[in-house]
Amino acid sequence: MALTRADIADRLIIKQGLPKTTAQEFVDSFFEQIASTLESGEIVKLTGFGNFELKVKNARPGRNPKTGKEVTISSRRVTTFRAGQKLRNRIDMPGE
Repeated sequence: MALTRADIADRLIIKQGLPKTTAQEFVDSFFEQIASTLESGEIVKLTGFGNFELKVKNARPGRNPKTGKEVTISSRRVTTFRAGQKLRNRIDMPGE
């Protein structure tokens, strides 16, 4: 099961008593702020949760798996996430 924007908005409606449109606007605004901050090259730090960061992957040689032909994979920007210590502690599975 996946947690969606609609699920988050529904939980805000139930737990905080927000009107549906306000909850949806809040969720959309929150994710838009994260996206625009990353787009500008800044790091998003959510204390107790983790950090989102934009990194540049350089061009590199690759291979088409279907044909075996060598190709160049172009450089691109990727978003990375590093979980904070509190989140890691919550999701850690002892004994693994």
